[in-house]
Amino acid sequence: MKIACWSGPRNISTALMRSWSSRSDTFVTDEPFYAHYLKENTLNHPMSDEIINTYPTNYNFIIQKLTAEIPEGKKIWYQKHMAHHLLSVKNLSWIKNFHNCILIRHPKLVINSYVKKNSLSSVYELGYPQQLSIIKFLKKEKLKFCIIDSEVFLKNPEKKINDWCDFLKIDFQKNMLSWPKGAHINDGIWGKHWYNKINNSTKFNRIERSFSQDYKQFNCIYNDAKKMYKKIYNMVE
Repeated sequence: MKIACWSGPRNISTALMRSWSSRSDTFVTDEPFYAHYLKENTLNHPMSDEIINTYPTNYNFIIQKLTAEIPEGKKIWYQKHMAHHLLSVKNLSWIKNFHNCILIRHPKLVINSYVKKNSLSSVYELGYPQQLSIIKFLKKEKLKFCIIDSEVFLKNPEKKINDWCDFLKIDFQKNMLSWPKGAHINDGIWGKHWYNKINNSTKFNRIERSFSQDYKQFNCIYNDAKKMYKKIYNMVE
């Protein structure tokens, strides 16, 4: 079984990757398109040169790897994806054999967290447009998918992981609710910049709710993102 979790930045995506990595039957992969995204956009992200020089940047090669046999003889392959790393959503046929999940978070909270670590110039950097494109493709193909809102999830992680496992028709494992403190062997090297909080955690925690005092400069991006977020949120069953 292969699971593709499509998130935007500054969500609980790394915590969920930690959760799935706690299963003995699961291999996890961290943002496999990040180097490709940085190279094609020539973005000045933290550690961008090091990331580009360390990981594959050819889109087709990455897809070939992601659709190959599950590594290390595991039964489940959990792939943490950032939706905005998809520079083109014209050909998503490779995800048809995946169990897809759309992970969302209110844009007010995403922007608040994102601008503390990086610059923001477009709603496309937050992943909402790409998530809508993925949903459109999955609906067109009549493929089932799940949507998880991080704020709802964090109110009762055990129930929500149970629901997710039921959706996937696999057993829930209690150890998915906790993980060892520190980095994981399959973390991307960018974790040195982005994963401070998660590396000091051992379980799911509520995330910050305050909004940046400088939010007005992102007002147009926020308004666009909010419309898309609500559209996705309203699809949650």
